[in-house]
Amino acid sequence: MAPTRTQGDSLSSPSSIRLQWKHDAFLSFKGEDTRNTFTGHLYTIFKQKGIYTFRDDEYVGRGKSISSTLLKAIEESRFAIIILSRNYASSAWCLDELAKIVGCMKEMKMTILPEEDKI
Repeated sequence: MAPTRTQGDSLSSPSSIRLQWKHDAFLSFKGEDTRNTFTGHLYTIFKQKGIYTFRDDEYVGRGKSISSTLLKAIEESRFAIIILSRNYASSAWCLDELAKIVGCMKEMKMTILPEEDKI
């Protein structure tokens, strides 16, 4: 497992890395709605700023059921950013992610950052 960060670490301060979180943020989004627009731009900005972000298309095949890799990534993320788009709630995969994120929020004090995509 790769070095991870603790809850007290600054997202923009790689020199203060301590062990606990593998990802600073987990992006939950409906791919067809925002992958090439809002979510894609957000991911690029985070990457440029050194914010370690999990985005499913880099690790999980599209169109498959939610995988153990995805569930583990949620658990290993400090923040969850939920991109609420037009079709987010109609996706079983997105709803499975959301259920896991809410569970982590309750159990591990994960911070959830909802964001509405108005594009």
